[in-house]
Amino acid sequence: MRLPNAERAIVDEVKVRAYLLSAEHPVGRFRTAFFRGLGFTSEDWPLLQLQSALSTLAMSGEAGLEPASAHGQKFRIRALLQGPSGPSALVVSVWIVRAREDLPRFVTAFPGVSR
Repeated sequence: MRLPNAERAIVDEVKVRAYLLSAEHPVGRFRTAFFRGLGFTSEDWPLLQLQSALSTLAMSGEAGLEPASAHGQKFRIRALLQGPSGPSALVVSVWIVRAREDLPRFVTAFPGVSR
């Protein structure tokens, strides 16, 4: 299944810079080393465009349904993320289509495990 309305997916720039690429964020800092290893850094923003790479995953990856909640329907995409410096790695990105909306919003991303 594809992520509904993936071409309209929202990836908040602040969430990427201040969460996934921030060494100071209490939760995101644990993911920062992973994304930096692929060549994505907050210092090079917006040149390396992790935001754009996540949008591409939303449009091309196979989405799996997560349990629905009062907030909306979540989806999980496990796909290969190509870094700007050459390496690639398996990542899991989580998206939500909020109740009473029809477009997906980026929630989080983290290293995937190969199977």
